Amino acid sequence: MTASIPGARPLRERLRDYFLLMRLDRPIGSLLLLWPALWALWLAAEGTPRLLHIVVFVVGVLVMRSAGCVINDFADRDFDPHVERTRDRPLAARRVTSREALAVFVALAALAFGLVCLLDPLAIALSFVGIALAMTYPFNKRFTHLPQLHLGLAFGWAVPMAFAAEVGGLPPLAWLTYGVAIVWALVYDTMYAMVDRDDDLRIGVKSSAILFGARDRAWVAGFQVVVMAGLVAIGLVAGLGAAYFAALVAGAALFVYQQHLIRQRDRAGCFRAFLNNNWFGLAIFAGIVLGLPGG
Repeated sequence: MTASIPGARPLRERLRDYFLLMRLDRPIGSLLLLWPALWALWLAAEGTPRLLHIVVFVVGVLVMRSAGCVINDFADRDFDPHVERTRDRPLAARRVTSREALAVFVALAALAFGLVCLLDPLAIALSFVGIALAMTYPFNKRFTHLPQLHLGLAFGWAVPMAFAAEVGGLPPLAWLTYGVAIVWALVYDTMYAMVDRDDDLRIGVKSSAILFGARDRAWVAGFQVVVMAGLVAIGLVAGLGAAYFAALVAGAALFVYQQHLIRQRDRAGCFRAFLNNNWFGLAIFAGIVLGLPGG
């Protein structure tokens, strides 16, 4: 009987479930959060970001994404058992208690704030906005069909923080890059929502995939066009070279491929399109690194 009580299980099993709760077995979310942060660091520092800042943002992204997954699963603990993709998550399967999940979240948030304290005062102040966005995102899907927009605001917040850390301010390029990160999140998270659309409709959870309905691919394509236009503007404002614009061609090709993957709106194709955005983020980062003067 005691084997079913999370606190009574062997430590190894509990640690494994905490590992799964933080989604450390699925790094795609961390990568999608990391790419805009790296774009911003290299743009702000004109190709030479400080090593401390690279370490703080890479580790911070991993920690904050883990914290976001924990609070998301806490918020969805009564929905997840009814969704095919999420029913075996530790909280949904009742292998981890709500109290344990909150304790893990607090520990991760404290660690993230400790990392932020290594940065300048403006970045520290901005971090409070970031944690507020991360904590409120999971509850957004109960009230609006655009939780994907909220996710973009949260995932992209590393951009202004990176500029604040590197240059001590928020120039127009910071906000332009942040805007691109927000719209890019609308692209990939709408694809992700298309995977769960049938389950979400059944249990009453809102999403952009449900809002857009039969025009979902057209909306995603529109967001992709906005992202590409924003990236062109970034290149012009930052004075990036030919290598960057070549990377944009590669990025555009990846967007076209993603449209191909979601053409049937089947779960597997939409999930593959979502995952493919990692390569898009990498392509843009490589373009920035190579396109900067001296790159």
